[in-house]
Amino acid sequence: MSKFRLSHPVLAGAIATALLAFAAPAAVHAQDAGSERGDRSTRADRSARSSERGERRSSRQAQAETAPRYPNATREAPGISASQRLAKQLNTLSEANNEQDAAKGLPIADEILANERANQYDKSIAALLAGQLLLNDDNDRAVAYLRQAIDLGGLDNDNHFQAMLIIAQLQAQEQDYEAALTTLERYLAESGSTDPKDQALKGNMLYRLERYPEAIAVLKPLVESGGDVDPQWTQLLMGAYAESGNTAEATRMAEQVAQATPGDKRSQINLAVSYLQTDQNDKAIEVFERLRSSGQLTEENEYRNLYALYLNSDNKEREAIAVINDGLEKNVLKPDYRTMSALGQAYYFSDQIGPAIEAWQKAAPLAENGETYLNLARVLHQEGRSAEAKDAARQAIAKGLKSNTDAERIISSR
Repeated sequence: MSKFRLSHPVLAGAIATALLAFAAPAAVHAQDAGSERGDRSTRADRSARSSERGERRSSRQAQAETAPRYPNATREAPGISASQRLAKQLNTLSEANNEQDAAKGLPIADEILANERANQYDKSIAALLAGQLLLNDDNDRAVAYLRQAIDLGGLDNDNHFQAMLIIAQLQAQEQDYEAALTTLERYLAESGSTDPKDQALKGNMLYRLERYPEAIAVLKPLVESGGDVDPQWTQLLMGAYAESGNTAEATRMAEQVAQATPGDKRSQINLAVSYLQTDQNDKAIEVFERLRSSGQLTEENEYRNLYALYLNSDNKEREAIAVINDGLEKNVLKPDYRTMSALGQAYYFSDQIGPAIEAWQKAAPLAENGETYLNLARVLHQEGRSAEAKDAARQAIAKGLKSNTDAERIISSR
């Protein structure tokens, strides 16, 4: 019997942007040198400007008090701010980004990037927002813009490193795991990130690159940290142990998780798979049967695994029959060739010839060739049902056989 493998955790189908939203000022007013506007301002104008300055001051203080996301970063933030001459365009681009309006925002971003008067920050933030606008719609272009935002070097550290992380996630989503790992390792080295999720992503990439010992070295401390552990990290670690040949450790972990979460189907299935990988088929059957009795065995492949286990065990054909009929009654199993052929086999080897014939009569027309019809003809011939046997033999020949000898013998028999 072939062994089953732990299912690979699936990367998110759509990357949820983790980039920090760029908040351009609501309005930026150009300053004209030598203007006498201040002298002619009304009291209301001065009061409004004073209030605006107070709001900006409060905003700057709040930003200063916000803890940086990457306090251990080796990169020194450039500390560049937006040019006032491009304030209108930046505001419009920011609005387009908030509205996820790529048709509106991308041309503005490109204009800023091509503007010789735009400073390093203007261009970096324009590229960043353009990348955000394209996420999940055109990831290749999104990555190109995000790379440009990083290479231009005008972003604060939070946005700079978040852009780098998003690139790694997008590369992983496209299954370019080598590139994703390269980007991620640069991100980890330069940002100094200690976020367990970032380490788990590295473990995931190493696992998918089949670098299992390295994946174990990254994932094991996360799983054993005692903190808030994502179940997928545990599954990855179990998978890495199993793929590296340490099935005993994978099974030990699976048993711990299953015991701690008895109502979680996924952990129970992983335990059954671990037992299969260590040739403990009886224990795997116990797990599958517990799930079946509690109504949690709901997938076709789960029923197939269970009845296959029974058919590959000694004298367990009747149990296989019960599982197959249960799956058919619940419409989890389809009455296709695979199912009906297995049912016929289970009936035949448990000496229930009549039901075996009925199952094979349903399976034979669905088969790719005439071999099932030939087996049916042999059983019918043994049972003395000569006319039915000859008809089955003829259909076997018509459907195609490796050799027609047995079918022709049955047809010519008296």
